[in-house]
Amino acid sequence: MKITLIRHGESEANIADRINDNPARSVNLTERGRVQAETAAEKLRATKFTCAYASEFPRARQTAEILLRHHSCTLLTDASLNERRSGMDGLPVHTFNDLVRPDPLRIKPPQGESFLEQMERLHGFLGEIAAHHPSGNILAVSHENPILAALALSVGNPEKIVRGSIANCAWVEMVWPNSQVGRRLSRPI
Repeated sequence: MKITLIRHGESEANIADRINDNPARSVNLTERGRVQAETAAEKLRATKFTCAYASEFPRARQTAEILLRHHSCTLLTDASLNERRSGMDGLPVHTFNDLVRPDPLRIKPPQGESFLEQMERLHGFLGEIAAHHPSGNILAVSHENPILAALALSVGNPEKIVRGSIANCAWVEMVWPNSQVGRRLSRPI
C-alpha cells in the first residue's frame, strides 16, 4: 500500500500558538490554510487515491474535503490520525514543548501520550488500512506529530524524527508495510 500523509492547512490554533488536542473543540482552517489546501489539491490532482482518511479534527476534515474536490474516493474519519494527546488543550504550545524537551520520545503529560505511544497508535492504523487496501493508494490528512510518528516507523530513527517538523499542507509519501518503505517529504507550500 502507498500512503500520502498530509498535514492540515494553517488553523486558528496555529495562529494563536495554542494546543488543540481535543477534537470536540472546533478549530477551523484560516483563509491562508484554505489556500494552502487548494494549492496542495492542485499538486495532487493527478494522483489517483483509492480511499481517504482524516482525523476527527475539523481542520483535518476541512483540508481533506478541499484535497478531494478532484477525486471520487470516499473520505473516512479515523481517531488513530488524531493529534498527539497532551491533556493540555488551550494552553500555549511552548507549555507542551518545554515539558517534553528533555526526552521527547518518552515523556508524556499526565493525561497525554508519549511519542512512542503515538508511534504504536500509528503502527496499528497503518497495519489496519494496509490489510483493507493492500494495493491501494491512500490519502491521510492528519497533524504534524502523527505524521512524524508514522515517518519514525518507516525510517527507524525516532530520536531524530521526533525533533522534526512538517509545514502545513506538506506531505510524506510512504509504502507500507515498511519492508518496502520509500519516502518523500514535499516542500512546504
